[in-house]
Amino acid sequence: MSLAGTIARRTFLIASTAIAGGVAFGVYAVKKPHPNPLLNDLAEGEAAFNPWVKITSHAIILVTPHTDLGQGARSVQAALIAEELDLEWGQFEVSAGEPAAAYYNSALGEENAPYLSTDDSFAASATRTAMAAVFKLLAPQVTGGSSTVPDSFLRLREAGATARETLKKAASRKTGVPAAELSTAAGNVVLPDGSRIPYTELAAEAAKLAPVQGAKLREPNEWRLIGKPMQRLDIVAKSTGALKYGIDLRFDGMVYAAVRTNPRQGGELLSYDAAAAEAMPGVRKVVAVKNGVAVIATSTWRAFKAVDAIECEWGPAPYPAEMRAHWDAVSNSFTEEFLDKVWRDEGDVEAALAGEILEAEYRAPYLAHQPLEPLSAIVKVSDDGVDIWVGHQVPGYAEQRVAAIAGVDVENVHLHNQYVGGSFGHRLEFENVDRAAEIAVQMKGVPVKLTYTREEDFLHDFPRQIAMSRGRGAVKDGRIEALDLSIASVSSSDSQSSRLGQTVPGPDNQIPAGAWTAPYAIPNFRVSAYKTPPLAPTSSWRSVGASTGGFFADCFLDELIHAAGADALEARIAMCKFDVPRKVLEAVGEMSNWGADLGPGRGRGVAYVESFGVPVAEVVDVSVIDDRIRVDRVFVAADVGRIVDPINFDNHVKGAVVWGLGHAINCEITYSDGMAQQTNYHAFEGMRIYNCPEIIVRGLETAEKIRGIGEPPVPPAAPALANAIFAATGKRLREMPFNKFVKFI
Repeated sequence: MSLAGTIARRTFLIASTAIAGGVAFGVYAVKKPHPNPLLNDLAEGEAAFNPWVKITSHAIILVTPHTDLGQGARSVQAALIAEELDLEWGQFEVSAGEPAAAYYNSALGEENAPYLSTDDSFAASATRTAMAAVFKLLAPQVTGGSSTVPDSFLRLREAGATARETLKKAASRKTGVPAAELSTAAGNVVLPDGSRIPYTELAAEAAKLAPVQGAKLREPNEWRLIGKPMQRLDIVAKSTGALKYGIDLRFDGMVYAAVRTNPRQGGELLSYDAAAAEAMPGVRKVVAVKNGVAVIATSTWRAFKAVDAIECEWGPAPYPAEMRAHWDAVSNSFTEEFLDKVWRDEGDVEAALAGEILEAEYRAPYLAHQPLEPLSAIVKVSDDGVDIWVGHQVPGYAEQRVAAIAGVDVENVHLHNQYVGGSFGHRLEFENVDRAAEIAVQMKGVPVKLTYTREEDFLHDFPRQIAMSRGRGAVKDGRIEALDLSIASVSSSDSQSSRLGQTVPGPDNQIPAGAWTAPYAIPNFRVSAYKTPPLAPTSSWRSVGASTGGFFADCFLDELIHAAGADALEARIAMCKFDVPRKVLEAVGEMSNWGADLGPGRGRGVAYVESFGVPVAEVVDVSVIDDRIRVDRVFVAADVGRIVDPINFDNHVKGAVVWGLGHAINCEITYSDGMAQQTNYHAFEGMRIYNCPEIIVRGLETAEKIRGIGEPPVPPAAPALANAIFAATGKRLREMPFNKFVKFI
């Protein structure tokens, strides 16, 4: 995720400087825990053992601070705590908690160190350690980058174990039985005679004790929840329509708002005439907001209709107005002037490319996030401070922005994080929160609910980066002799950081993501990244740079393997120099019965891409029916070290494959007169149910490090499909969306 990259690039500068200068971070500063936010409003007789566990006389409350965007974050975090706290599934309440430094995400720091995930050198290990330390000191509470499980796996289990042992100590004080003779089960402390004391009856006694530190964690063979199929805590409510998302909330006295801002992102509002809107039923007020205008009304529908009636004169876009100029800018970036970094440089590439070579150019377009839940936010400004009800991936940053808009201290701003109906990086941005705060400041004392129309959401999305690659390669004696891949792209990290008022020096590791991490031993191998000057503003999109870099690298690799006359999967396995990626490739080959005759009119392609440290291999089978392509089956193998919930893992992978395929086949954002031309799903169509293939998933657990699965299955989907279409038709697809060049069923 680009916002994480923004933080990480700044962090890397601090960490690398410290290491180079021989400076160690103060041990006390790094080890000192952040204040426990649960202590801020703890009532008499309630116990809060750490920032994640609170027990009252009537409830066990588990705090799950990573935002639930539909990926099951609340359930997986709760399971990690409940495993060690010996709770039965659902024998507790869950809360998103309040934004706090205690909920910093250290996994993002380690993940964004600019080293291969397989690099265990002193420099790599020291940098990861230093970056994790700086992340603790900077304390960003961020959800993204497939980091919820890596960030939580140890920390939340330790939180549950601390609470468990403290409760046993409280029971020992109450009964006189030594703590060593006590056990726990199903939310109770169990005495030697089998009698049980519910945790809730021990809260008052436990509140008098210092939490027990260093509690021993359960061994894997003792786990009751981790690794076992579980029903997500939200699944029944979501299936029955009972769950309240942020967009569903209502409060007494609430007013409803809609905005219309310059459809040319970042362009100004020059003038407007709201006379027609002000005369419409239910309209209470028309106010100006940044680069646009807002209507406050008695219902969302009335606000929508009224804001659409306002006549606006818009200023020009601060980027090229037409799409061709965007592509020209990227194409012109393959020069020394725009070289960001050479990320991989092995052998003598230029010498190896002195003879006959293969060349190819690939393109990937802008893409919208387009989650089903449009942007919304509720903000109430009062004399006591500001309350915000919204689902956000960086809630602390959102509080800071609203504090600045409302002119209050950030300590007086309180964000109540909500369930989110999809994000894919969309909720890393702040447009909806900022605009809602601007309106609420002008309606003091009244809760203001801002909802974006679908069209406004599309027009003001910050899409995935536009990118292009140029590859050169050589083959010799049935193998790849050289591969030189250059990737040019705008920097989503820089674009995002600019909206935070920050400038972050140093190379952007998302431009070559998914390409430079390829695990192959190619004698002469180079991956170079070129940073295109800013164009349309961009942001994090599910799997960020790997969604483009993985497509470029694997498809061009497939071209070279074909030119060498080798088998697509066998060649990848033979070149793979690391055990875990090789096992993933072997697994997908076994699953798909690679090498079997598929029959006439069918083709099969394979792709491997690593993102966020997770190796993923996918095989796609297609059929050609009446000159149309049908995607039949997809096989996926991935290794995340440990799978917390196999059902959620399976769903994540399948959803990511559908996401990756649908966007590769159908979707792009293009600009005309400075405005995005695609403003609803009819022009930006994902996969329909009848398009979806059968998807077979295998999760491996051989890697040492715990990783997340939300994003990594996305990048291999596009290249595997493109490679399959080549196998079936002989036609190479080097640009997305593919429906420009072939028809699909």
